[in-house]
Amino acid sequence: MSRVALIEDHVRLAGMIRRALSAAGIEADLFCNISEAHYGVSQADYAVLIIDRGLPDGDGLAFLRAVRSAGRMTPCLMLTARDALHDRLDGLESGADDYVTKPFAMSELVARVRTLMRRPAALTALVLVFADITVDPQQRAMRCGAESALLAPAELQVMLCLMKAVGATVRHSALEHAGWGWGEAVTPNALEVTLYRLRKKLAAIEAKTRIVNIRGAGFALQVQSMPADAPDRHGSQEGDI
Repeated sequence: MSRVALIEDHVRLAGMIRRALSAAGIEADLFCNISEAHYGVSQADYAVLIIDRGLPDGDGLAFLRAVRSAGRMTPCLMLTARDALHDRLDGLESGADDYVTKPFAMSELVARVRTLMRRPAALTALVLVFADITVDPQQRAMRCGAESALLAPAELQVMLCLMKAVGATVRHSALEHAGWGWGEAVTPNALEVTLYRLRKKLAAIEAKTRIVNIRGAGFALQVQSMPADAPDRHGSQEGDI
């Protein structure tokens, strides 16, 4: 059976989640607080992290930030009663891959976990270059000059798909296939979340390469030219639609 980490302090809800996952062939190790979760996640390689935001010893997002800072790119599903836009954006910034808002149907939770667990067949060892960025699949790293960013599995596959298109437009469905494969429904916002995070990482490593939305066609990589009198490399985001 596949194994995930469930960080949830509500005993009854945790039991229901574990039973629903087990029925789908997914075992869940339960951690009731952040302290337990830090130890557990450091000792095992889980397929997915399921994290409740409201934990007795802190915010689940603080735990996720620490996980990401340690270099772990394990897909993460956040459980939260907070559905405001700024709460979702906070989650994306912290490294969450998907959100489920309480209350939720167990069938939906299981479907989202299974989607996050999906992996493309095999990573190519070939390092790809486009304009000022380099992507190394073996290291799961994207680089621009001396700056680098780690990529989550779906981010890596979507970025490789865009780079292999050599600047051409890639359809929405092709990017979904690259990131999650065929055969299971992809959560409605999965690709949007992944593109959002890739754009943030491109900006963080000060790349001129941008992911742009070609209306009615798909997405493409383009190099953003900077005017001679631009104040700095962070000022313009015109290519990010």
